[in-house]
Amino acid sequence: MFNIVLVEPQIPPNTGNIARLCVNLDATLHLVKPLGFKIDDKSLKRAGLDYWNELNLKIWESFEEFLDNISLNRAFFATTKSDNLYWDISYEIGDYLIFGSETKGLDENILKRYPSNTITIPMGPKGRSLNLATSVGIVAYEALRQNYSKIEFPRTKIEFKS
Repeated sequence: MFNIVLVEPQIPPNTGNIARLCVNLDATLHLVKPLGFKIDDKSLKRAGLDYWNELNLKIWESFEEFLDNISLNRAFFATTKSDNLYWDISYEIGDYLIFGSETKGLDENILKRYPSNTITIPMGPKGRSLNLATSVGIVAYEALRQNYSKIEFPRTKIEFKS
């Protein structure tokens, strides 16, 4: 459905949570090396629960290799250094939603090269960033919301017990 891209992720539980989100969203997870952990890290697997068998995972040796193999016209780069609000984008099935590492974000050169493809999540004046897994969830589910009527996606009925 969508392509979630993590460029040089550093924290295993974040990537594990995002992997679980990707399985539930039917999205492909792209991991761009270098990774701050081994792919068999226990905390990565624990956060991803038993979803790893179902994950559509692609691993890239470098950001350059990744960029050489995708179409950038439907790629969106999440950053705190943008005025383009994530909900103002018209997402399409197959889009690439690209997120930088937890400690340094995305390279400023790529952000400068594609300024109209950058997106941001608004935050209050006291915050400087959100957790990576939270950010991916916010943007990915906005993309799903916009495309929900175009896809076969099961509705979940939530029942509250009193």
